[in-house]
Amino acid sequence: MTLRFAYNTNGAANHRLADAIAIIADAGYDGVALTLDHHHLDPMEEGWERRAEALARDLSARKLGCVIETGARYLLDPRAKHEPTLLTPSQEGRDRRVAFLNRATDIGAILGAEAVSFWAGVPRPGVEREQAKAWLREGVARMLEHAQSRGVTAALEPEPGMLVETVDDWSALDLPGLTLALDLGHLLVTGERDPAAAVREFAPHIGTVAIEDMARGVHIHLPFGEGDMDIPACLDALDGIGFRRLVCVELSRESHRADTMIPQSLGWLRNARGARAA
Repeated sequence: MTLRFAYNTNGAANHRLADAIAIIADAGYDGVALTLDHHHLDPMEEGWERRAEALARDLSARKLGCVIETGARYLLDPRAKHEPTLLTPSQEGRDRRVAFLNRATDIGAILGAEAVSFWAGVPRPGVEREQAKAWLREGVARMLEHAQSRGVTAALEPEPGMLVETVDDWSALDLPGLTLALDLGHLLVTGERDPAAAVREFAPHIGTVAIEDMARGVHIHLPFGEGDMDIPACLDALDGIGFRRLVCVELSRESHRADTMIPQSLGWLRNARGARAA
């Protein structure tokens, strides 16, 4: 089976969205992982629906699939990275995060996105872990209800350093309808699982996959071939479970050379697959 690859626009932050999508399409990708941000289809700005509909037409014309990512750093608060989250102590803050996730879901529905990926957040100092879990479950339940009403897959991503950090943390939530956004490199950071083994273990629950290289124990997304990841083994595992959704390349630190990294990354993946088959 041929795996389908996408490139995350958070690795093309210095490009206009239309230009980034054109480069991704011309490189031969099967889709786009769209990180909604102030410069890439700002979901909080008037006219978002019209722009989403125009983007849907462009993606369709280019035969590109889509995944929605919601990890923009300063979209909701220009003075506090990633805030507010589903764990923010104020109800108003948590409501703003849920509203944003619901808006991302609405955009996902317009684009026909395969999934909307999101994370839990980091508890503020002084917040008890059990209280943070209660806020998280309440917020995720609200987002899930909206996603299900729009026919969109909601996928929560374990993120190093956050309340939901590991795939076991994700499992412990036990929320029906919530899928797993599996970032393979994060498994190498936390050391919780072999990435390829995790693909096989969580196969029935995976809503979307992110891939990059990563040095063991260090949370820095690296170009392929520069870390410790056994990328071919991960691709074989995805192939082995019959994964048909987009496998999203996430190189968020490479925007300064996106023009070369976008085609180079897909070429590396294809060569890895070809070498494995030979």
